[in-house]
Amino acid sequence: MKTKIYCAIFALVGICTFSQSGWIGINTPNPQANLDVNGTMKLRNTPAATSLPGYQLLSVNLNSNGDSQVSQMNPQILADFAVNSGANTSIYAAKKSTGITLVSLSLFPTGFRTVNFLEAERSVGVPALFSETDHSYTIPSNGTYAVGFSFKYGTGVQAGVLVNSPGVGILRTRNNVATLIDSRIFSGLDLGLVALTIAESNITSLYTFQAGDKINFGLTGSTALTAGILSTSVGSFYIYKVSN
Repeated sequence: MKTKIYCAIFALVGICTFSQSGWIGINTPNPQANLDVNGTMKLRNTPAATSLPGYQLLSVNLNSNGDSQVSQMNPQILADFAVNSGANTSIYAAKKSTGITLVSLSLFPTGFRTVNFLEAERSVGVPALFSETDHSYTIPSNGTYAVGFSFKYGTGVQAGVLVNSPGVGILRTRNNVATLIDSRIFSGLDLGLVALTIAESNITSLYTFQAGDKINFGLTGSTALTAGILSTSVGSFYIYKVSN
């Protein structure tokens, strides 16, 4: 037993420890807390918590002196921060239900025309992300984005099969090069005596973009669509970043 006690004493002596007013310092002659460690720390065989009821988290706070102080923190603080402070500033959505026209620019690929969405038709989002000059949304940062676009031509059902196989499309412009990244055509049905077009379609998917990319929402193969019906059509889109 004496041998074990002596070994424990010598082990403690081997560490530079200092005591001041009941405080213990390791590698520091002037401890500033009950246990003040000037160096690295390793924990072994720590139990894993499968849930957080009743648990408190330990966090490291860098104070004004450049020292790291360990503090207790309620897990709810992190949850509240994620909800209240982690706002996704890339979110943008708009809906246009009247006055739709289709705009063609010289850099657009043949057959694509963008819907003339306006900033006033925004339902959510930062106005600076959208340009009324070319009716495009500008990607604020690199990452993966969730995108949805839907369009209903007139009532959504048209007698006859529409020529040129029109449909919806999403266009990306990067470094002045426009690329149609996704499209869906309207469904046509011709049974001889009866011909119909289900003139409503939508696209919902994930895409990887770069900061500065411009995204347009429009129609493909739309040159034969009637302007009067277009003006009473309905189009909407949403876009937001989901991952880096």
